[in-house]
Amino acid sequence: MRYAETGFNLEIDLSSGNIARVVSDPRLTELHLGGLGTNARILWDRVPPETDPFSPDNLLIFGTGLLCGTPATGANRTIVTSYSPQTKLMGYSMMGGFFGPELKYAGYDKIILRGKSPKLVYLWIHNDKVELRDADHLHGKGAVETQELIRRELNQPEAQVAAIGLAGENRVFMASIEQGRSSASRLGLGAVMGDKGVKAIAVRGTKDINVARPLDFMKQCNDVLQYIQFREENPVEGVMTILQGLGSPQEMLHVDEKWHTENFMWGNSRVRRKDFWNGEIEKKWKEVQLSVRTRLISCYNCPMKCGAIISVPGLSSYMMKCFSKLTYAMAAFVDDLDFGFRIAQKATEYGVDAFSVPQTMAFAFELLEAGILTDADFAGCPTDNEGKFHWLLDRIVRREGIGDVLADGTHWAAEAIGKGAAAYAHNNIKKHEQLPLKLGMLNPVYYLMYCTGEKSNITQIEGQFPQAPFPTMEEKENFVKDWIQVPDEKFKQYFLDWELRGEHSNPYYPTPEIATDIVDWQEMMHYIDDAVGMCAGLSSFPLKPPYHIHNYPLLISAATGIEIDEEGLKNVYRRNRNLVRAINVRRGLRRADEKPPEDHWRKRFPELEETLLDTYYRFKGWNNEGIPTQQTLETLGMGDVADDLGKRGILTGTEDAAS
Repeated sequence: MRYAETGFNLEIDLSSGNIARVVSDPRLTELHLGGLGTNARILWDRVPPETDPFSPDNLLIFGTGLLCGTPATGANRTIVTSYSPQTKLMGYSMMGGFFGPELKYAGYDKIILRGKSPKLVYLWIHNDKVELRDADHLHGKGAVETQELIRRELNQPEAQVAAIGLAGENRVFMASIEQGRSSASRLGLGAVMGDKGVKAIAVRGTKDINVARPLDFMKQCNDVLQYIQFREENPVEGVMTILQGLGSPQEMLHVDEKWHTENFMWGNSRVRRKDFWNGEIEKKWKEVQLSVRTRLISCYNCPMKCGAIISVPGLSSYMMKCFSKLTYAMAAFVDDLDFGFRIAQKATEYGVDAFSVPQTMAFAFELLEAGILTDADFAGCPTDNEGKFHWLLDRIVRREGIGDVLADGTHWAAEAIGKGAAAYAHNNIKKHEQLPLKLGMLNPVYYLMYCTGEKSNITQIEGQFPQAPFPTMEEKENFVKDWIQVPDEKFKQYFLDWELRGEHSNPYYPTPEIATDIVDWQEMMHYIDDAVGMCAGLSSFPLKPPYHIHNYPLLISAATGIEIDEEGLKNVYRRNRNLVRAINVRRGLRRADEKPPEDHWRKRFPELEETLLDTYYRFKGWNNEGIPTQQTLETLGMGDVADDLGKRGILTGTEDAAS
């Protein structure tokens, strides 16, 4: 018997319509756990690196995490994986909600889509009954609207539906996959779904999931719940409000936006409005938020309520969470938060990434002001800020006029436009728009995270270690005294030694070696979460979370019956990390690609930055180009990966780790 997982994947050949229930390899679970790890292994084995993201040979994989659907609080993530049309590298994006557990209850760990459907379809999974159904009547429908229409059509109000909007149908590089209380937004995987002719996937499951040692597992789950309650009563002191508790940053609960509005950049990630937040703005924004926030909501089996149902008068309801309530308003320089809630409703129905699209629109209007784009490109565009953004959003998702160029994101749009437009596409890493942050002094930890993160999304790398030093030793000592989550006591000393100014401050402290250590810890927890399907808001992202390297092995062992200790779990992380890196290296990723925007920090230190990368690569067992060495791969039991890289001339077998 397979424990925690179902042991079956659902394989769909869209070109032929063939549907197969396939037994998965239990050995892959031991090596990679599930979720991102096994997704990556399937992508490596089955999709050649020369494959275009919009090729029929590309796969689109919906992979549940290993603990997804078990009683483990917060284990509800589905990891969607393919080649990204925007970065051309491996794309993976997480969505929470109820979809992943429902898929497990239907009897499947993964849905693997290949080929292309000759007509628009949706996939209906009801336990052992699986069918492709005509979706022509859903063409052009909104992502949220589609979910409700499918539930009615099937007469299945409890079905969980992941759907694309018009952006996905039109292969907009920033298209998302919307699903109930969450979405897979980054890296354009909604465009891949649209290219394959799949409008939605609907799932209803009523089967059970078995765990190996129920009593042991429930004890660990109860310990986690007790710690969540403890943290609720004891928020972390000395950090911003949204980082004091657990869960994803609870933007829909909190109304104090001084930190975001005065520290994040407005427009095309260029302007900081340090004096923006005041009592009048706070009162007005609070009234707006409370008036449209119907209720706070959670994902499956989670008490945190990080999102909210938003009901703007005259518009259909939708789900919102995190920083996206601000992205459109700040991009458009609109001081009325009501605009943000209204345009976000339209954007959710269209199915687009709320981090990339606002920046792309602000980028376009900056090009217009600079004369690089002309009035002819914006014929019919309103003159007011709100109207301009609504108009351009429509053009982008429909790929009409200038919107067709902008639909590929700022990097590719700048390349197509020319005339110096590349200077305005200044907030990209690996061709992908980042959070609109422009900072002062180089931070070595964040430099490494921005450069080397495979997801190109800082919130999927950071966490665990505080973002900044505390002002006094008393505050630091108070913080570390119950810091049980550290993998090693040395991390407490790293934090105690970190100072606001002086020789133990940025950029020379944390040192390259210490910065690498910290980044590796943070990466490790995110990669484990993405393998077991845990929400980062209860593990890798917040300070002092309930899940950590010390209790994860106990949970995984009790759930699966696979005996794993801390070192074994670390090896799973290293294996998954190196596999994702190998996939991207095989797609052409090299050291030259690993650099943040030139204007990300005002004060830069080129020599130190090179040393940071050298140190990080050496620590990982990679060569000077960021390629895992043969020894590293073989040590992790990935000799076949090393052989493949060798046959392609990427590895010669003589490389040492970065010197």
